[in-house]
Amino acid sequence: MTNKLKLQQLLKLLDLTRLNDDDSQEAMQEWLQQTAIASAVPAAFCVYPQFLKQTSSHLHSQQMTAELATVVNFPSGDAPIAVVVAEIAAALQLGATEIDCVLPYKALLAGHTEQVRDFLIEVRRACGDTCLKIIIESGELVTPQQIIKATELCIQTGADFVKTSTGKVPVGATVESARSILTVIAASERFVGFKASGGVRTVAQALELVQLYEEITGRLASAEGMRIGASALLTELRAQLGD
Repeated sequence: MTNKLKLQQLLKLLDLTRLNDDDSQEAMQEWLQQTAIASAVPAAFCVYPQFLKQTSSHLHSQQMTAELATVVNFPSGDAPIAVVVAEIAAALQLGATEIDCVLPYKALLAGHTEQVRDFLIEVRRACGDTCLKIIIESGELVTPQQIIKATELCIQTGADFVKTSTGKVPVGATVESARSILTVIAASERFVGFKASGGVRTVAQALELVQLYEEITGRLASAEGMRIGASALLTELRAQLGD
């Protein structure tokens, strides 16, 4: 695959993400005008629930077809399941087509595996057929074994994607954590996607993760099986593509 084809492939894997805690409607609109352009259509736009309708409206006005993702139990992973289920219901009502949910990773670290499993089962049920990405917050999991356990729980309870990070803790996606997650995914009896997020800021970083995905899973990276959550990456990518 030529370099330009690789870059075009990478663009189609992006979940363009804006999760600034102090955002306004005006700031969001400015970002959408800069990023939501017909010549560079990503896999999805990922925004806070309060910006779902605005984002959907802008995409419609630009005649852009992309998934609309949002986050729940975010970023701490500490909310009671009833609250998370309500967040999911509200997000779906607002038009979300994908849900990115934080796993209760602190409970996992404390050894409460069954509690985490029950949480994930309820989240899967609440999402119905909607694409569910579980954020395991891999940078907060101390050992590869904990990353592997979190990934196994996600797969066992029906997640569509296992996602590395919220981007709100010091350590985001790393090659090491991606390798652990992908090794479990590759051994799974069903198809499960992988999403790298948190600190993926350059095209070189993203291409390294794509290569790792393809080497371990034996699959060509596509939006159905791999996503990269990023915000700053689009500028460099468009520059290299000459857009």
